[in-house]
Formats: sequence, structure tokens, C-alpha cells
Amino acid sequence: MAWAVSPGLTPYPAAVAFMEARAAAIAAGAAGELVWLLEHPPLYTAGVSAKADDLLDARFPVFKTGRGGQFTYHGPGQRVAYVMLDLRTRGRDVSCFVRDLENWLIEALARFNVEAGVRPGRVGVWVERKGPGWAREDKIAAIGIKLRRWVSFHGIAFNVEPDLSHFDGIVPCGIREHGVTSLVDLGLPVSMDEADAALRAAFEARFGPTFAAAPPEVSERGLPARSATTDR
Repeated sequence: MAWAVSPGLTPYPAAVAFMEARAAAIAAGAAGELVWLLEHPPLYTAGVSAKADDLLDARFPVFKTGRGGQFTYHGPGQRVAYVMLDLRTRGRDVSCFVRDLENWLIEALARFNVEAGVRPGRVGVWVERKGPGWAREDKIAAIGIKLRRWVSFHGIAFNVEPDLSHFDGIVPCGIREHGVTSLVDLGLPVSMDEADAALRAAFEARFGPTFAAAPPEVSERGLPARSATTDR
């Protein structure tokens, strides 16, 4: 499957338009699977379960989206990976697919000696933090996917070095009693390239080999600038 990394910041509407077209092409047998890594400018997205009260301060643009989940933040320093896979060849098991995404992130974090895991009743990937007389759990990665004709799109958001104060405008994923963190916040000065390498190695170990592909070309208006049927 193709593995593409976009430089700079990709407008959110452009990314969604490309994913919609690529997922349709995969379902039609006109394109191959693709994992697309990128960063967005600061913004909030509202999943299908988002509650209006969880938008505390609309300091950035807010986009309604068809992925699962509630409110989340995207911005510079956060690695977003949009995962367009054909589940018709991968068991047609949505619960198993979500577990594989969770374990992919857990295994990538383990490459930096970060012990992470999932928690009952809470989406995403979490780390436990402790100090003298205190302990808490913070989210380090979020997951939100959509399936159409058994092809996945949307994906994961992995906090490498985002501005964590930007999360203050929302209740991330509707969970008020826990916070968010990042690799750098945990004291690990990891570069985006290093995070990407860990993500790719862990992904290949779980989902299969990838090959490097040119990143999608998208326009500022939110429409794919290049056919979504390339990189088979």
C-alpha cells in the first residue's frame, strides 16, 4: 500500500475532499490503499457524536465531519494519518480494525519507551503520568474513522509537539476529567520525522508493507488537484 507524507499545512476541506474521492476509487477497484500523513492549520472538528456544549471557545475554524467521535483539535505539531484501507480484504471486522489502529499507536509509542494503552469507555490512546503525590491519565492520540463500502477513511491524530493550550477550546472527545499530552510534553524531544519513522515501522508490522508515494496535490478550495486513482 502507498505511504505518503505531505509537507507544510494541508487545508482540512481539501483533505476531506481527497479522502472522499480516494475511498470511492478504492471501493471501485480503481485505486490502491493509502496512508496519508499530514499536518493541518489550527482547527476543531466535530464528529457525528459531538455535543454543542463541548465547544467551549471557537477560537479556530470548526468543521463538522462524518467520522466517528466527538470534538477534536488538529494543528501544527500533531501528526494526522488518514488511513484509507480496504476492509473487504481485511476481514470486514470494524471492532478488530479499531483495535489494530489502537495497537499501531501503542506500538509506535513503545519505540520511544512510552508505555501507553486504551481505557474502557474512553476512545483513543492514553498514558499514565505520576509525580510526588499525584497521578493522572492524559490522551496522547485520538482515533476517528468512517467506513463507506468497507473502505476506511479519516484516521488518527498523534500528538508530537502541538500547542496543548489549543485543546482548551473544546472538551476533547467529550472527556472532561482527563487531559491531553504529547511526546514533547512527556520530555521526549522527538522530531516529526522520527515520529513518522516509528509510525511507519509499527504500521508495517501490523498491517503489511508500504511503499513511498508522492503526496496528494490538493487545492485551497478543497477539491483534489490530482486524480484520486493514482498509486495503485
